[in-house]
Amino acid sequence: MYQIVPVAPGEQQMAGGAGGSPLKKKLAHEGRPLVMAGMLGCVLVLAAVVAWCYYSASLRKAQLLKTESLDLDKDGFIIRNQAGAVIFNMTFRSGTLDLDSCSKEGSILSCTQSDSGKLNFFIQTVRPKDTVMCYRVRWEELQNKRLVEHAMAYNDSHWYGGAETATQYWPIRIQGEEEPRPFITSDVYSDRNAFGGILERYWLSSNATAIKINDSVPFHLGWSEKDRTLRFEARYQDSPFRPPEGQQALPELSYRVCVGSDVTSIHKYMVRRYFPKPIKVPSTEVFKHPVWSTWALHKTSVTQEKLLRYASDITKHGFTCSHLELDDRYTADYGEFDFDPQKFPNATGMFDKLREDGFQVSLWTHPFINYDSINFGVAVEKGLFVRQPSGELPALVRWWNGIGGILDFTNPEAREWYSSHLRMLKTRYDVTSFKFDAGETSYLPQQFSTLVPLSDPSTFTRRYTEMAIPFSERAELRVGYQSQNISCFFRIIDRDSVWGYELGLKSIIPTVLTISILGYQFVLPDMIGGNAYPNRTTGGLDGKNGLPDRELYIRWLELSAFLPAMQFSIPPWAYDNEVVQIAQKFTELHETLVAPRVLELAGEVLDTGDPIIRPLWWIANDDEAAYKIDSQFLIGDDLMVAPVLEPGKQERDIYLPAGRWRSYKGEHFDKGPIYLTDYPVDLDEVAFFTWVH
Repeated sequence: MYQIVPVAPGEQQMAGGAGGSPLKKKLAHEGRPLVMAGMLGCVLVLAAVVAWCYYSASLRKAQLLKTESLDLDKDGFIIRNQAGAVIFNMTFRSGTLDLDSCSKEGSILSCTQSDSGKLNFFIQTVRPKDTVMCYRVRWEELQNKRLVEHAMAYNDSHWYGGAETATQYWPIRIQGEEEPRPFITSDVYSDRNAFGGILERYWLSSNATAIKINDSVPFHLGWSEKDRTLRFEARYQDSPFRPPEGQQALPELSYRVCVGSDVTSIHKYMVRRYFPKPIKVPSTEVFKHPVWSTWALHKTSVTQEKLLRYASDITKHGFTCSHLELDDRYTADYGEFDFDPQKFPNATGMFDKLREDGFQVSLWTHPFINYDSINFGVAVEKGLFVRQPSGELPALVRWWNGIGGILDFTNPEAREWYSSHLRMLKTRYDVTSFKFDAGETSYLPQQFSTLVPLSDPSTFTRRYTEMAIPFSERAELRVGYQSQNISCFFRIIDRDSVWGYELGLKSIIPTVLTISILGYQFVLPDMIGGNAYPNRTTGGLDGKNGLPDRELYIRWLELSAFLPAMQFSIPPWAYDNEVVQIAQKFTELHETLVAPRVLELAGEVLDTGDPIIRPLWWIANDDEAAYKIDSQFLIGDDLMVAPVLEPGKQERDIYLPAGRWRSYKGEHFDKGPIYLTDYPVDLDEVAFFTWVH
């Protein structure tokens, strides 16, 4: 605490000086030193003027490197919110700017020189609407430099988006140190450290900031737990990315950063601006009634007899069915498009019987033709395969069912050949649609050539998803890249029959939320209970029947009932009558409560792209707790679901954001936000709450 002390009148005079001759006499004697002091004073004044000029120039340069809440310096830039707090921080890791080469013209800051040579760098400010500010950033090397890398700090915010992963968290968790690697579609079931089959170059943060990497960038992603950063890198060297034909391999990192008033509104803006929208809603039957697949139950040993018995059992136990999905191994060899006569001796009769009993059937398909298939030679002769770099011979690839060629979907002839076989199956047997498996870039050989050169390997995934368009009403894809306009169901990758975050029950909500944020709304969760592989199942397999853990199966079923579509493979009657009754209860609840709401929201997706399945922060974006919850979700804005995801539990903690909520038991809660600790949820229950207006 400082004080103001009054000054006495006498002291003031003394301070001002007494005036009189003794001082003049003294000055006369000291004249020579005074001249010296005067000269020194001039020098000091001159130095001060120079310093002031330099300071003014620096100040002008500092002002020059500011634009609309953004400050640029040689090492990076920061963005502030309206309150002046730093909400976004990007560091230039691969080089520093020469600030003397920078200038400002209108809304564009640009620089022409870095510490290592010439470049084209700019940040352009764009205000598309009152509540949104966007910054277009581009760092383009103009001479041979291996890479461009910028590092985005996490600060204290939570981030979402990017890609489906094997171990999926919500929000994203940065774990370990990862050098930037190609951000391309991969099969995370076989490579658990890869980026998944559904990905987009888009991230969103809880402090209302979003970043979208441009399509033209040879994009690699890394991270650092130590530095708390995501590393965005552009490079062609040691990379599957290729520069566009006729262009030099000079890396360019360009992206947009947009800041909004809250996380929900900035996401809505980004989706409307940058993501394509589906053009129609897929089959309402798939939203209402379960899909029944042969895969987890029969694997590759499926036969005509087993399929007919499966259909008969569905009817016998009183379940509805949108369609039956005949999965892997109905053909004699991989790459053929007709039924193995030994396993399916009367395919036509089988389809007639199924149709008569009210069943529609979809068939499994994939982009591979194995070398022992009769179609391999046909495809080689017609030039339908992805080829070796020389462009002459087909490139052999290894996939989970052997070795063969992969069809080149950039080639119109290959597309037509493949489509014609699918149309033939549809016509001959009245097949309703197809389950399009694989399609990830990771199944392309390391070095390859396609008819239309691919700068970005993930464009191959995009071309494959387009094959589903004629069959999209009930089609199913497990890959997506810039494919949001393909109006079919996107299936999350195969799950193991385990509880945890690595392809287990706990990973489902984070995965569905992530791909929803990436613009894929017609989500088909994987089969209830998972794949039931002996070595990837909780506690081994349950009894002699090779079933997933019973409790896990029930909790999985309950969660699936609140997602856009349900998919069975291992049937409830494989367990006991209680499981059958729980399954009947929840398939009915899905049809009567969930499906009507989901279908209403699905119609809105065509215009808005907004998620059907939403995180809690969608309606509570000023609530820190809502940003971290990964075991609850919203259907629209007014139905909140809190399933039990832990073994041995018949209670769970539930978070209710601010508002008035009514539980499925009829209780009212209107003091929120509140935690309900140890809220009881029996084995045959899911806790869900409705917003009361």
